[in-house]
Amino acid sequence: MVTFLAGGTGTPKLLAGLSAHYDPAATTVVGNVGDDVELGGLVVCPDLDTVLFARGGELDRETWWGIDDDTTATHAELRRLSEAAGLSTGPRYLPDDRQTAGREIADWRRFSGVGEFMEIGDRDRAVHLLRTSLLDEGESLTAATRRLAEAFDLQLDLLPVTDDPVASLIHTEAAGRMHFQEFWVARRGEPTVTDVEFRGASTATLTEPAREALAEPVIVGPSNPVTSLGPMLAVPDVEAALSETTVVAVSPFVEDRVFSGPAANLMEGVGYEPSTAGVADAYSFADAFVLDEADGTALDRPVVRTDTTLDDDGDAERVLSACREALEVVR
Repeated sequence: MVTFLAGGTGTPKLLAGLSAHYDPAATTVVGNVGDDVELGGLVVCPDLDTVLFARGGELDRETWWGIDDDTTATHAELRRLSEAAGLSTGPRYLPDDRQTAGREIADWRRFSGVGEFMEIGDRDRAVHLLRTSLLDEGESLTAATRRLAEAFDLQLDLLPVTDDPVASLIHTEAAGRMHFQEFWVARRGEPTVTDVEFRGASTATLTEPAREALAEPVIVGPSNPVTSLGPMLAVPDVEAALSETTVVAVSPFVEDRVFSGPAANLMEGVGYEPSTAGVADAYSFADAFVLDEADGTALDRPVVRTDTTLDDDGDAERVLSACREALEVVR
């Protein structure tokens, strides 16, 4: 059995090579929930959904977001109506007293649907509607995720790291504090980061299914160490569990060059060197690393090198083969 930690697009891309090396039925993916938002009353879980759609054969692989060939009629009409009503269409947080009213959530992750700054497809919206309805009926996020996984005919077990709400808040130099989705989607990751806060994480509880999964060998894909892995590591007992098992991590950098996304800005903002060396510092629990063959970084732990490009399924099989080799070195 093997467990993957998933946040962003790195691990979902890596999972495209899963069947060549591991039995999906004996595989668990534990997903980040720090990116989750409530938008227009619907609970959206981007990192869980990327795995859900990718493994279900429905993901839009051009954007690595949403369902392929989805229509966006509802989103477009929301934008049109908002503009026609003279309303701003940027991110609109609900008032402070509405952030925690009703359903239990973490402050600063509840947005109005006015303008809908995240483009939600019509079929994609049905996923969020079903999830939200199940949560309102009293099911946990774990249970709701497993029901959606069944609907998408996933063979692997997909789990949130916690059923409790966590919000990744980005503190910026010029624009102040904002949720990660505002930072990344609305502001394109441009504001200079001064700190990152995982609100709700310190009081969240690692679920029992996730705890059991973290007792197995763990592979961390080439994800953003700050906002993809950081919220999970901030949940009590997660880092301790990783320290007790065997962990291999794929660097999202080639020395100081990041493959994609805002990892460099975020790592620098929280005090880590934006490089493979910085990733190793952030992942003190990792027993071995998979680095790109062009990455000459010297680490104090075993390293397996390969071409870590993840453009297609063949790439994913190659990188996952290196992960398996690295696990065998340190087990």
